[in-house]
Amino acid sequence: MAGMENLAGMAVFAAVVEARSFSSAAVRLALSKSAVSKQVSRLEDRLGARLLNRTTRRLSLTEVGETFYRHCVRVLEEAEAAEQAVTHLHDEPRGRIKINAPMSFGILHLADAIPDFLARYPQITVDIDLSDRFVDLIEEGYDLAIRIANLNDSSLIARRLAPVRRIVAGSPDYFARHGVPERPSDLKQHNCLRYTYVADGREWRFRGPDGEETVEVSGSMRANNSDVLRGAALAGAGLMMTPTFIVGDEVRAGRLLPVLTEFEVADLGIYAVYPHKRHLSPKVRAFVDFLAERYGDDPYWDEGIP
Repeated sequence: MAGMENLAGMAVFAAVVEARSFSSAAVRLALSKSAVSKQVSRLEDRLGARLLNRTTRRLSLTEVGETFYRHCVRVLEEAEAAEQAVTHLHDEPRGRIKINAPMSFGILHLADAIPDFLARYPQITVDIDLSDRFVDLIEEGYDLAIRIANLNDSSLIARRLAPVRRIVAGSPDYFARHGVPERPSDLKQHNCLRYTYVADGREWRFRGPDGEETVEVSGSMRANNSDVLRGAALAGAGLMMTPTFIVGDEVRAGRLLPVLTEFEVADLGIYAVYPHKRHLSPKVRAFVDFLAERYGDDPYWDEGIP
């Protein structure tokens, strides 16, 4: 009995460390804040050591706490693996997956993929939140997120699902009225529609025969959603730098035309990211494998785009 109580205390302590607060851990564990605090205090009393430094603004691990946390993670992972072995979860993934994904990619590509995934794994349910904001997976309780970026966050595990090719495109009507840019520097004379959820949205970067070139662009419209910018570009309002998964259908139909195609735009990647765990849960692994298989190194949205 004492062993089970210790395991419960370790689970609560690990949740507090990962959430970086008692309140957030309480929400994740569906417990009261006082219950979480008491569990950690009892654990410290049993160990005879302080694990956390508590201030009004933040929590931090003591040196003993850091060592104990690493052991807690291993013990909890082994306990989870043992439970999975008993219940055969490794044979049939099941349970709820909470996912965060960018709005446009979610609507255009995940919306069609998820029903096929659920048909393959009927014991899994999906809770998906579409938002272009950067979420904290641990604090907000997500199992994984789909991110379109160049990733450098070592606290997360990332698996590349597909490349992201970006192009500059505009409507035939826009080019008939304003001409076609021949070099990146020509964009200074064009109305450029900018995406606001990137830090360098005012600077469009290219690589050509003479090396890298950065152009500071301006225009009459900014938006935090690529679908809005696509609509403006289709209406002839200006040019957009955009992933091909946003405009593939429009380019193939000739409603948008790529320009500056002899210049390379820095490509990104589509990644599935999830908190660091030695044993990835079967339900999350199944979903990540499914998307990697569906998209791959030559994603369908790039077909027919020059």
